[in-house]
Amino acid sequence: MRIVVTGATGHLGRLVVEGLLDKVPADRIVAVVRDRQKAALLAARGVGLHIADYNAPETFDGLFAAGDRVLLISGSEADKDRVAQHRVVIDAASAAGAALLAYTSAPGSLTAALADDHRGTEQVLLASGLPYVLLRNNWYHEVYTAQLAPVLEHGAVVQAAGAGRVATASRADYAAAAVAVLTGEGHERRTYELGGDTAWSFAEYAAELSRQTGKEIVYRPVSTEEYTAVLVGAGLPEFIAAIFAGVDVSIEKGELAGTEGDLARLIGRPTTPIADAIRAALEG
Repeated sequence: MRIVVTGATGHLGRLVVEGLLDKVPADRIVAVVRDRQKAALLAARGVGLHIADYNAPETFDGLFAAGDRVLLISGSEADKDRVAQHRVVIDAASAAGAALLAYTSAPGSLTAALADDHRGTEQVLLASGLPYVLLRNNWYHEVYTAQLAPVLEHGAVVQAAGAGRVATASRADYAAAAVAVLTGEGHERRTYELGGDTAWSFAEYAAELSRQTGKEIVYRPVSTEEYTAVLVGAGLPEFIAAIFAGVDVSIEKGELAGTEGDLARLIGRPTTPIADAIRAALEG
């Protein structure tokens, strides 16, 4: 049995491969990447490489074999037809007789436009007949902690989420869950709603930043339109800014506040607290 990971040099994919290397021999892992150079360190550790692109279906020819376990990490090109991209992988895995395909999806409660491609991909996967696992990942800590520079500069956390709460977890947590599914048994045809053990508000986030930095950081809730304009002003394309603003609307509605505990159960430990993620980002 081989384990095939798409998007293996991305933030999440690299962590998954690292986790797999602690569990299985390197020669049982295949990293699917677009750029061979970016995967040089993985290849040096004995991981197999396959060069492929979601936008080029022929590059997946001959990749999968009967019995493979596959992790399909969702594409990051929001301006592309991501359902069509994902269908390429699902069809190739199905034709080869893969034993399992796990997909990194979005929470089932999410109604924001971000969820549309994920719901469409889930439908394609379920219709394929492949044994599947839906890994419905909530938002990542790093979505926020990677953007601390402007927050600290202006002394304000600016979001359009009102008093809503979000149960984030770290990328490492979500990667560990994927590793548990890919190397474990009994996960076929399961849907996991994955998120942090504790949901937090942006007022609490700002307070934690204040505590750790010794600076006064406030939470400034704004309208969806104002937040979109802020993101566009920071350099994001308007359609990407609208997607992020839409997620904030969902957070305000409580759609990302669920703490079902699936993630902690899969990884066998508590999820990483947001305070720890803030500390790591400040130290980094």
